[in-house]
Amino acid sequence: VMGCCSKIICQACVYADRKREIEARLVPACPFCRHPVPKSDEEFDKINFKRIAANDPVALREVGQNRRKEGDHEVAYEYYTKAAELGDAEAHYCLAASYEEGKCVEKDEEKVIYHLEEAAIAGHPDARFMLVSHELGSGRVGRAVKHLIIAANLGHEKSMQGLKECYKDRLISKEDFAAALRANYAAVHATKSPQREAADTRRLKKSQIAG
Repeated sequence: VMGCCSKIICQACVYADRKREIEARLVPACPFCRHPVPKSDEEFDKINFKRIAANDPVALREVGQNRRKEGDHEVAYEYYTKAAELGDAEAHYCLAASYEEGKCVEKDEEKVIYHLEEAAIAGHPDARFMLVSHELGSGRVGRAVKHLIIAANLGHEKSMQGLKECYKDRLISKEDFAAALRANYAAVHATKSPQREAADTRRLKKSQIAG
């Protein structure tokens, strides 16, 4: 997540942009908004605080996630709630986890489902996949299969695997399964590029050196 504009930039785009900057001897900047890359942690925090003050949902959610990593679940919950109220899908997903774990709020199954549904409606495939178990537990097999289809169409691998099991159990028609398989392939293929492969190779080498 870029602190300057709160945009999520994939590693392939970052890699391609940095390569272009090095070759053209340009000043490093955000691939999306072209804001110069902060030169220090203090400068980054200053920019990020501006996004938070402007009620940027992504920036608010990022603060929540950082607080959660630090073990401050109560403050994390507050930031998740603010971000969710502004429509952030990931924040709804995090709130669902909060209500499921019950670390700073009482466990609440209804609120878990509510926030998962809100995240799913906003296009969060992991949230939609999580809803499957709740639907199956309530005996709503048809709804569970529909969740798997929608998530698989977005390129969600676990949902595609779930559909394969559903097909074996004859819970989905051959036509619908084939359509989901094609859509899943197209979604996954759309994320592939030479730049992404180069970025993955570079990241793997770094991890090997660090290990």
